[in-house]
Amino acid sequence: MKIKDQIEILKRGVSDLISEEELEKKLKKSAAEDRPLRVKLGLDPTAPDIHLGHTVVLRKLKQFQDLGHEIYLIIGDFTGMIGDPTGKSATRKQLTKEEVVENALTYQEQFSKVLDPAKTKLVFNSEWLSKMNFTDVIELSSKYTVARMLEREDFSTRYKEEKPISIHEFFYPLMQGYDSVAIKADVELGGTDQRFNLLVGRNLQKESGQEPQVVVMMPLLEGLDGVNKMSKSLDNYIGVYDAPADMYGKVMSIPDDMIARYFELLTDIELEKLAEIKKEISAGESNPMSLKKELAWELVKQYHTKADADYAAAEFKRVFSQGQLPDDMKDITINSSDLENGEMWIVKLVAATELVDSNSQARRMIKQGAVYIDEERKDKMNIDIKVKDGMIIQIGKRRYAKIKLV
Repeated sequence: MKIKDQIEILKRGVSDLISEEELEKKLKKSAAEDRPLRVKLGLDPTAPDIHLGHTVVLRKLKQFQDLGHEIYLIIGDFTGMIGDPTGKSATRKQLTKEEVVENALTYQEQFSKVLDPAKTKLVFNSEWLSKMNFTDVIELSSKYTVARMLEREDFSTRYKEEKPISIHEFFYPLMQGYDSVAIKADVELGGTDQRFNLLVGRNLQKESGQEPQVVVMMPLLEGLDGVNKMSKSLDNYIGVYDAPADMYGKVMSIPDDMIARYFELLTDIELEKLAEIKKEISAGESNPMSLKKELAWELVKQYHTKADADYAAAEFKRVFSQGQLPDDMKDITINSSDLENGEMWIVKLVAATELVDSNSQARRMIKQGAVYIDEERKDKMNIDIKVKDGMIIQIGKRRYAKIKLV
């Protein structure tokens, strides 16, 4: 493929590229030497369940991979024990080695939903960082000043507000940058919130006599609310392991003004068709429901199968268009001996459905008025519910469970 055409593919959906000229030079050199580029993504295994927001960067890696370049996923088993301070208003809790390893194993399984595992090099940065002695650490830290570190918005804000910044947090961007030196990265990808860390890698490569990596920054995908970054903690996410019907239903709930953005960042839609969709939406000539169905079907097919996508579309029509209950409701067994006078506190009951992750999330759902028991809305937390066999509990528009009392 011509270099110009490669660049057009690689620029798609990118928020910032430093720089296009350097990328073109690297691609030409790669072709001339018949050597694939080393393309890096650093992952700190602090959140092991990936969602579609994470796949924005992974899909860009896949484009590099499809063009014949080498993908390096750097699992930050060493840096993960510090924790990325990006955007944090307080010092982060350090992970234990056991937690880091457990999360890393989950990442290894999940990235294969997007990338070809056989063509992806998975490396742990403890391979080089754990071997550094104190002299090496001092030498590395001498390459950056405190003033430069305080240019980071989160550090600067905490410093001005007299909030503590631990010395070890300064080492995070240095170590992430050193990962680029260790593998001699040609390109590094990351979200726009990683700009500082990505540029540190370029600077450390210069200091080490290497050609600086090209930095490709991808946008942060908004979640189902269309406002905040997709996040599990905000419960506005679509997980790559969500059941087909759940994934389809969640996509159908996105705001209309997010349709084109989701198509662009999450699918392989042709650029001409994307431009047409954007034009129709802008002119108010589109059918948002129809476009969402197309998007939802495509995403379910992408992460499951075509048969799953067809089933999810039919199930959505049956449940939401015709007002019926879903066929694949979760059966939750509750023992009568766990009840008091046949009743259970509503928060505990909602949590027992396993449709939420914790009592805290159950409280949030009740408070938001998102909980229905036998089609009756429940928005008070200080009540006990008479538990019956066959009782239907609904959370939001898509999650259902049926109680089996034994």
